[in-house]
Amino acid sequence: MAQIEFGTDGWRGVIAKDYTMENLSRVAVATADYLTSPERKNLPIYTEWNTPYRPASEGVLIGYDTRFLSEEFALLVARVMVEEGIPVKVSDEPIPTPALSWSVKEREAAAGVMITASHNPAEYNGFKFKCEAAASAPPHVTREIEKRLPAEPPSYDETAAVGRVDMSTSYIEGISALVDGDVLRDSSLLAVVDSMYGSARGFFGKVLGKFDVPTVQIRGEDNPGFHGIQPEPLEKHLDPLKEAISREGRGSERTVFGVVTDGDGDRVSAMDEEGNFIDAHRTYSLLFKYLAEEREWKGKAVKNFPLTDMVFKIGKRNDIEVDETPVGFKYIGEKMIKEDVMIGGEESGGIGIKNHIPERDGLLCGLLLLEMVAARGTSGSELIEEMMEEVGYHYYHRDDIHLEEREEVVELAKEDPPEEIGGFKVEKMEDLDGLKLRFSDGWLLLRASGTEPVLRLYSEMDSMDKVHQVLEEAEKYARKLVGG
Repeated sequence: MAQIEFGTDGWRGVIAKDYTMENLSRVAVATADYLTSPERKNLPIYTEWNTPYRPASEGVLIGYDTRFLSEEFALLVARVMVEEGIPVKVSDEPIPTPALSWSVKEREAAAGVMITASHNPAEYNGFKFKCEAAASAPPHVTREIEKRLPAEPPSYDETAAVGRVDMSTSYIEGISALVDGDVLRDSSLLAVVDSMYGSARGFFGKVLGKFDVPTVQIRGEDNPGFHGIQPEPLEKHLDPLKEAISREGRGSERTVFGVVTDGDGDRVSAMDEEGNFIDAHRTYSLLFKYLAEEREWKGKAVKNFPLTDMVFKIGKRNDIEVDETPVGFKYIGEKMIKEDVMIGGEESGGIGIKNHIPERDGLLCGLLLLEMVAARGTSGSELIEEMMEEVGYHYYHRDDIHLEEREEVVELAKEDPPEEIGGFKVEKMEDLDGLKLRFSDGWLLLRASGTEPVLRLYSEMDSMDKVHQVLEEAEKYARKLVGG
């Protein structure tokens, strides 16, 4: 049987190759074994994090996205757990991952399982495990699941009845309560929403409809293949959103603003009225600035290693502490559980907000971005320009190189780091996660992906020309290290 390992957020694999009914049933029975094990309550998540321990008898909630066979996979996990004596409820429809996490918290379940491969290509599916605090399971929990994996798939009743439950309605009510409905209702907004065929489809409209904000939904129909694209909210995948904004904005007196979520709705990015992409670095920075300066929220900010330096500058301007973590929202979630965190996020667009769940929520963050535009009474492009004038101009791009030797590249670079990349002198090195090379006017990060066979190259500089120059030379440097 295939070796199964949990990455930065759960286990993922290619459907019918690694991600099979047999392998998924092994993961399900190992998870059930973990939940019923007496030593579970002695783990740091309970003894050090103050997470509320709930026995397996409190049940497991299971959600699923819009991918091929996701519902069938969810029912399989449920039947295996029922066989192990654990009460289970499965969502009655595809839901975004934050709705599953919200339901774990609200219903006080022992755990949650989300069947999704998030932003990965259509041929992938996955298994995300959520603990009682509604956060992604930390490594010391997923290791407990891994070590319980049986060599062979378990036996279970493939026809056993499984209870279904609505996990959408309460979640919609919960995120609706966290936005300023009066600000939205009194605005001239027109929201253009791109769900990328993912499981957040329709959810923005249900919330915004409460506040009379007209909403145009695109890519909200069934398409398990995501129309041939990867459901990740990156600029290269968002031509349909740009076209919709142009079409809806033509002759309109309303302020058009676009928001986009990924395959399972836990990541967000945006687009202004001119069709300019607002990446994760700018969405996080805008939200941080808005919550601190306009809403006057308190608490520290947490960012992962590849996220923009703008966060440090906004934190300094507002006398707010900023912490940095490795890649993986589980590390940010830990801080959100243990400490007073206003906002936590990552460069991939996953952002968590105080007073909600210690988890990424693309829908809530998209709603807050819309609220910000409404509250300021200006356009998205003007808000970006205003922020850049305050903290300096920052430009970013990420290149993913398919390279089996991705981990070797990072280790070789750490052992013998370069003196310069693309003509930019290396002034400082940081190795919190991968290797970050700092220049006088920006940085480059080399990091091996935890979910895909790729080497990720990230760069932020004070001009886009410099970013491309650094990334071009960085790829040459990486391939040369392994003789490519």
